Amino acid sequence: MPFGCLTLGEKKDYNSPSEVTDKYDLGQIVKSEEFCEIFRAKDRNTMKMYTCKKFHKKDGRKVRKAAKNEIMILNMVKHHNVLQLVDAFETKKEYFIFLELATGREVFDWILDQGYYSERDTSNVMRQVLEAVAYLHSQKIVHRNLKLENLVYFNRLKHSKIVISDFQLAKLENGLIKDPCGTPEYLAPEVVARQRYGRPVDCWAIGVIMYILLSGNPPFYNDGDENDSDQDKNLFLKILSGDYEFDSPYWDDISDSAKTLVASLIEVDQDQRLTAQEAIAHEWISGNAASDKNIKDGVCAQIEKNFAKAKWKVVPLVHVIYAIMDSNFLLHFKFRFVPSNPRDITSFNFGHIRILPHFAVSNYGTHHPIMQCV
Repeated sequence: MPFGCLTLGEKKDYNSPSEVTDKYDLGQIVKSEEFCEIFRAKDRNTMKMYTCKKFHKKDGRKVRKAAKNEIMILNMVKHHNVLQLVDAFETKKEYFIFLELATGREVFDWILDQGYYSERDTSNVMRQVLEAVAYLHSQKIVHRNLKLENLVYFNRLKHSKIVISDFQLAKLENGLIKDPCGTPEYLAPEVVARQRYGRPVDCWAIGVIMYILLSGNPPFYNDGDENDSDQDKNLFLKILSGDYEFDSPYWDDISDSAKTLVASLIEVDQDQRLTAQEAIAHEWISGNAASDKNIKDGVCAQIEKNFAKAKWKVVPLVHVIYAIMDSNFLLHFKFRFVPSNPRDITSFNFGHIRILPHFAVSNYGTHHPIMQCV
């Protein structure tokens, strides 16, 4: 029987593995991700192709939680710009999630293949993303991991729609959310500062995506040497202060309307940040303010420079951000790929940054986990 909720006291009724394999022909593994393995699957009756995500329960509580969460959220979502859930099964050892198969490319790849690329093309992409996110927010769903890698074209046709994928970290906003997660370069200030947060974090991430699509550069980045121990601290301090620029020559040909919209989304104060619905009403999205000038050469050159090595893709998905306080009470951030071991530690606020007092740090050594990012 398909995946469903159980009543209290009801005996767990698992699917048998044959229920999955009798209905679907699972091909070879396409790729392995942190929580799951990705397959191409064919419906044996209709011969239609789907994407299958297989989660192994033995891989731990986080994997089981991610699978159940994605199934729960996707069962609530029906929108043409969201990759739709087709089927789900739970056996004693695995979860299987069957999704629509998106055969198009990531947005980056699409831009690189175009002969002509303008603000209007970006506006079309952003409109679809904003409409999907406005819908999610109307359902009180926060995606929490919006990034370019999770935006793909549904097929390879010229006017293919954009779809949002990867809902493993999505969460219902029943009150403000406390546990921090996301991809570092897309994190909103309130997440970095370990404040309670909600739907505005998605709008910040949309602003970061729009900035990249218009310039080929990320708004917040480590500008030091890769071996510099302060590079992660610098990234987070820039995010906390909203320290970015529309720098020349990359933004010289971009309209003022586009810059205004980006600035309204990458707004440090979440109460002043545009909502997805407000952004849709902006003239650059719904009007004719987006320029038709070809910006492909400049954007593609920066994309190839900044993302050719897929720096953001090869970073381990699970990080623990540590706070290190020196004798001058400066805050440093470092990434460590280690298992999470959260502790209930007294903390206090220092400016916009939530930090640990010296006595708490000394109780457990030099480092303390304050935020987990996935």
